[in-house]
Amino acid sequence: MKMNNERSERIPVLLMVRELGIGGTERQLVETARFLQRERFVPHVGCFRPDGLRRRDLEQAGVPILHLPVYSFKSPAVLKAAAQLIRYIHRHRIQIVHSFDAPLNVFAVPIARLAGTPAVISSQRGDRDLTTQRLKRLLRITDRLADAVVVNCQYMRRYLIEEERVAERKVRLCYNGIDTDQYQRRAGNSPCSGQVVIGTVCALRPEKGVDTLIRAFGALRRLDAALVIVGSGPEEARLRALCAEAGVKNCHFEPATQDVAEWLSGIDIFVLPSRSEALSNALMEAMACGCCPVASRVGGNSELIKHGQSGLLFKVDAVDELAHHLQALLADEPLRRRLALAAAAKIRSQFTFADAADTMQGIYQSVLSSTGRKLGGPGASSG
Repeated sequence: MKMNNERSERIPVLLMVRELGIGGTERQLVETARFLQRERFVPHVGCFRPDGLRRRDLEQAGVPILHLPVYSFKSPAVLKAAAQLIRYIHRHRIQIVHSFDAPLNVFAVPIARLAGTPAVISSQRGDRDLTTQRLKRLLRITDRLADAVVVNCQYMRRYLIEEERVAERKVRLCYNGIDTDQYQRRAGNSPCSGQVVIGTVCALRPEKGVDTLIRAFGALRRLDAALVIVGSGPEEARLRALCAEAGVKNCHFEPATQDVAEWLSGIDIFVLPSRSEALSNALMEAMACGCCPVASRVGGNSELIKHGQSGLLFKVDAVDELAHHLQALLADEPLRRRLALAAAAKIRSQFTFADAADTMQGIYQSVLSSTGRKLGGPGASSG
């Protein structure tokens, strides 16, 4: 009887995201579901597109997946999916609904509130200036409907409070976590033998600023270095053309890959030249893999890198400053190694998935307690 009582006190939580792909947001959701303490929580996951690369991770962890077949908010399928979500919340006595990205903020937050879910939580993991004005207006509505908004860095916390006028009490900070068992340096993986490798891993989109990196690399006086760009996206053709224009011959483009750690292990100096960023998973992964990190002074980058101690920072789009940093690092191997070791130590001591899950659990418990609401009692879910 004691065991049944303990199970009945567990809190069913529904984590929601658009798809189960390889992106950073999807990874954070999956790892939150995997690392939540089962004696306290029963995780469920809901999404529009369940057949992504992360699905197997959830299935292996025994986390049930709710498929809501929504492919356009203009489709009548939205109403059917809304009714499906409400039924699922009631059937499994979901006590917390937490949406992880903008599409699910817009869809799930009002529906979860309509369903009477005790605690409704949204997320803001990137700059809203990258979205449309219409989406920004809808997100502001969800800010008011949600009991809390989770952000992944202090920069985003300040942004929501100061720019979006979200009540300070609502904004909760939970830094991203990294799988430090997966992201660690592997020996013998250099793609350019005998050369120092400068590289980046990112989606090839304008806000990632890869053109700044190419121009800075082209300005280097030292020629025994190679440039590696790992990623796919709409900017690829323009970036290849820019390499030719800037006289960059020793550059390798690698399409987006699942085995990011292997490529990072071959990069000596990792550059994140973003024009817009929250807390970059790619930067954290590079630091965990023993790369010497160099990043633009934007978003949460300065929360990960302390200039001169765990990496170097430069002003957004400052080609000359970035080239100066790269030249200094190429000329000083002990400096590269010192910064890389400090960066890896910082990630392993402060930014693990276990740390993130522990923080998120505290947020869930705090928000649920503060609302004082219940949906049919916090019964256990069988999935």
